[in-house]
Amino acid sequence: MLKSLLGATAMMALAAGTAAAQSNLEKLGQFKSTGVTEFTYVDQGGDRADQIRETLKAIKLPAGFEISLYALVPDARHIAVGPQGIVTFVGTRKTKVWAVTDRDKDRVADEVKDFAPSLDFTIPNGPCFSRDGFLYIAEQNRVLVFPAAEFFYESPDVAAFNVVAEGNLIPPDEASYNHTARVCDVGPDGKLYISLGQPFNVAPPEKLDLYREVGIGGIIRMNTDGTGREVYTYGVRNSVGQDFHPETGELWWTDNQVDGMGDDIPPGELNHQTAAGQHFGHPWYGGGSVRTKEYEGQEVPVDVVMPAVETVAHAADLGMMFYTGKQFPSKYKNAIFSAQHGSWNRTDPVGARVMVTFIGEDGSATMEPFAEGWLTGDGEYLGRPVDVAQLPDGSIIVSDDLAGALYRISYTGG
Repeated sequence: MLKSLLGATAMMALAAGTAAAQSNLEKLGQFKSTGVTEFTYVDQGGDRADQIRETLKAIKLPAGFEISLYALVPDARHIAVGPQGIVTFVGTRKTKVWAVTDRDKDRVADEVKDFAPSLDFTIPNGPCFSRDGFLYIAEQNRVLVFPAAEFFYESPDVAAFNVVAEGNLIPPDEASYNHTARVCDVGPDGKLYISLGQPFNVAPPEKLDLYREVGIGGIIRMNTDGTGREVYTYGVRNSVGQDFHPETGELWWTDNQVDGMGDDIPPGELNHQTAAGQHFGHPWYGGGSVRTKEYEGQEVPVDVVMPAVETVAHAADLGMMFYTGKQFPSKYKNAIFSAQHGSWNRTDPVGARVMVTFIGEDGSATMEPFAEGWLTGDGEYLGRPVDVAQLPDGSIIVSDDLAGALYRISYTGG
């Protein structure tokens, strides 16, 4: 009986917490106060900042480039820089979204505090902005929009609305702790693009019809009010990085490939999508042209687009962006900067670096290291880059969820 009472009490508490969170979202949508008045602030000084600066002395960059600590941001993942250059929002795989402000414009953040503290976020990994200043945050199973977030973030209460209500991004029964960090972008067509990683190492046959229908293991797109949802991309294992070419408007994205096949296969992927509905191989391919053991020997029932670049196996290619700034040398115009988070199950670890990909006039792409040194010769990770974003001055910032930091890379000549 005691167990029953405890269980009932726990369920009532959980229901009350969920109702309170929903009530706060409703209040914010009605421009009403929630009563929350306190922020969580992150100290930007001290020994931790000094140690990270010491680590950065070992990072190798091309001549003329410098790296520095921009901000201490716990669990820093994907980045959305406000179009007005006022504040940068940083998602996490936990429960916080952080607002990062450089008030004196000395290219070092002065303040880091939590955004919309009255709301309960669940894996708010993916923030992104529309050009007209609407902030979207893709969570595990919800998408919210914050109009004028760049101007209202100074208050704990900010206007907030559902784009996709809780439980409607994917079927609730398919919610998983694995491959559940979403990313989003607003495309040249004004639509919202969201990645939906599938939760398995290799998706099993009995799940394929459902996943194809709802877009799990793919990239979906919809109008920014949540209507008109469709599956744009198929055959994705777990993409956690995407961006649109600034001239062609075509979508490029990274994909993390199958584990447990050995140190050197299958390769990771940087993909180039030229039309809606294209298929990129999973689960018949584990990465590149390497077939999965689970589907080996079976006829592939779809036309597969092979990757534009095959990356080193298990380096975990994550966030990426096209460079459109004017600070870097001209060779970097429209190049892709991307983060390799680093391997977790490779005998000899690889990754933990920032890569750059140059795209030729013929559409061919070549990738090479740009910033590296977070992985020591002894196989120890001093940092794990996650995402790359561009600041208004043309420098770039890199997030690191191990160190809990944002780094700024600038070009000073040389």
